[in-house]
Amino acid sequence: QVQLVESGGGLVQAGGSLRLSCAASGRTFSSYKMGWFRQVPGKEREFVAAISWSGDTTVYADSVKGRFTISRDNAKNTVYLQMNSLKPEDTAVYFCAADATPYITIRRLPPVYDYWGQGTQVTVSS
Repeated sequence: QVQLVESGGGLVQAGGSLRLSCAASGRTFSSYKMGWFRQVPGKEREFVAAISWSGDTTVYADSVKGRFTISRDNAKNTVYLQMNSLKPEDTAVYFCAADATPYITIRRLPPVYDYWGQGTQVTVSS
């Protein structure tokens, strides 16, 4: 069992930056592949970015590629999402999630992730 707590959301103007953090409990954080997802009311939760156990492999949604960067610090049990050049369409609740399966492949579908945080609101004004 692992608990995930996101922080760092807020209100920012278009073109600005935010850094989200997700702190995980437990001693096995380094064995989880981690992902960030986002959701707006009335829409399905969508994949944003994910990172491998060691952090050497990352995957991004096309909509955020080149603007967002996912990273992790296994010593601190924390995964980050640096968001630059934010756009109004990035407005959403952002969730971090942990994939506890032993497969190497980083996956994008929400149902395969085992643990979820409560989410943090990101609002980008135009």
